[in-house]
Amino acid sequence: MLGPVILAASRSDQMRRLISAAPVTKQVVDRFIPGETVDEIVPIVRDLTDKGLELTMDVVGEDITTPEQAAAARDAYLTLVDRLKDLELGTRAEMSIKLSMFGQALEGGHELALANVRPVVEAAAAIGTTVTLDAEDHTTLDSMFAIHEELRKDFPQTGCVIQAYLFRTESDARRLAEAGSRVRLVKGAYKEPAEVAYQQKHEIDKAYVRILRILMEGSGYPMVGSHDPRLISIAQELARRAGRKLDEYEFQMLYGIRSEEHLRLAAEGHRMRVYTAYGTDWYGYFMRRLAEKPANLLFFARSTLTKG
Repeated sequence: MLGPVILAASRSDQMRRLISAAPVTKQVVDRFIPGETVDEIVPIVRDLTDKGLELTMDVVGEDITTPEQAAAARDAYLTLVDRLKDLELGTRAEMSIKLSMFGQALEGGHELALANVRPVVEAAAAIGTTVTLDAEDHTTLDSMFAIHEELRKDFPQTGCVIQAYLFRTESDARRLAEAGSRVRLVKGAYKEPAEVAYQQKHEIDKAYVRILRILMEGSGYPMVGSHDPRLISIAQELARRAGRKLDEYEFQMLYGIRSEEHLRLAAEGHRMRVYTAYGTDWYGYFMRRLAEKPANLLFFARSTLTKG
């Protein structure tokens, strides 16, 4: 399978230098990451919302090695909040945050990440929007869930992400499927060992459906993170069986992938949120997008051969 190989490459400094230097790379990266600065991303935000779509915005970058870098990541999100305030979009544009950017892996990282993320969540609430904490590799999840629980004491709208390929996730979903919770379900995009995660696509898909049923039948607000047409159809059926109205759940997809499907779902009255990333430290994010979907890798390879 190509996915694990690509994920391994995402951690290779040599591969980072090679891919970053390739002339075609920027063209392909722009498909998934449409800007490096807030100013570059504002027209994208306006365009997507004008089309009836919603957004969750991610400032890319995970290779944080100092507290100063973590503070800079915090400040980048605070700058984003200021621009969203100017746009007056409310919850139509929220934010996604990886706690690794906020210093989670550093010494004393749990407390550092909580201290850095809290002002961002507070600032988001002040302008009428919210934050979702992204899931990363399985070793970070207990910390992420603890921070999520702590933030929800003051900001109950704070969301979190769970990953279908992990064995633990069905239990996490039952705990989280409570009134007021906001939970995004994704398949998972990190290389995880067989001791903690399903390895085969059909196993992951079946787990996704089981977990999605738990969320739809619960009292929280499910966010369906998938581009898979079959899973999207199943999600609609599970929502119907659970008696959910169209504004009681939403779909989420990545910017640059299945854009016509974004518009179709929105036209049918669904809440459709586009995960839109920007920033200069794009390498890890980009490589996981290639690993998740073979078509993305083919697109990259085709572009490389064409541009030479």
